[in-house]
Amino acid sequence: MPIPRLRSVHVHPVKALRGHALAEAEVQPWGLAGDRRWAVVDASGKVVTQRRHPRMALASAEALPSGGITLSAAGHPTLPVAEPEPSSTIRVEVFDTPVEAVPAGPAADAWLSAFLETKSRLVHMDDPARRRPLDPEYALPGETVSFADGYPLLVTSTASLDALNALISQGDHAGEGPLPMDRFRPNVVVEGAAPWAEDGWRRLAIGEVTFRVAKPCGRCVVTTTDQFTAARGKEPLRTLARHRKQGSRLIFGQNLVPEHPGIIRVGDEVKILD
Repeated sequence: MPIPRLRSVHVHPVKALRGHALAEAEVQPWGLAGDRRWAVVDASGKVVTQRRHPRMALASAEALPSGGITLSAAGHPTLPVAEPEPSSTIRVEVFDTPVEAVPAGPAADAWLSAFLETKSRLVHMDDPARRRPLDPEYALPGETVSFADGYPLLVTSTASLDALNALISQGDHAGEGPLPMDRFRPNVVVEGAAPWAEDGWRRLAIGEVTFRVAKPCGRCVVTTTDQFTAARGKEPLRTLARHRKQGSRLIFGQNLVPEHPGIIRVGDEVKILD
């Protein structure tokens, strides 16, 4: 049997915008360093994602060493955005949960409003250690998360994607496959494990960091969005509904909570501890 290893590491500095791959990353208690520390909100203060605006897949956010980001998209000027001073916060909503965040400033707001063609603001999570607690049903006291959907990291596996694509190829929308891993917007991708092996994981170690598996990841319409064209189809949700349904959720990948900080690197061995 091959040894499971870390195939790739991905960060998405702005929630719902295109991210980028890294050779290594620092794992912090609330997620990978720089991952989803920024978010776009609408005029009412609600965080918006590709669920509502699939066009967000066409904009990129690149992390800067200073803590800021650079926004870019075809047809729009590149915009560097400095990390805002945490002098004052505004209340925003992440899936109906109130969270305090720091406005990034009018230049970023104008850029995103022009790109999305609707009034938008960019906000930054200044102190993830105290801004947004994890769901207490799956958390230990004091555990927090960034602007990620619900948990610090998401792990997927190449073998499970291969298995899913094989199922898609047998279905009514076979022409939509095979799908790339970016449809699922993971943080860490494992190779060398058996298909769907992650369903049985409870604790694992990647390099020097150990993780607790919180729960399976329920998938939404974002997975049907081509991350380079923003076009939507039927897959993988149609196939997941037939083969990977748990209750009302369609499952692909597992949500992780770090047990301690550290560095993970592409090529690290992935050890299943429990």
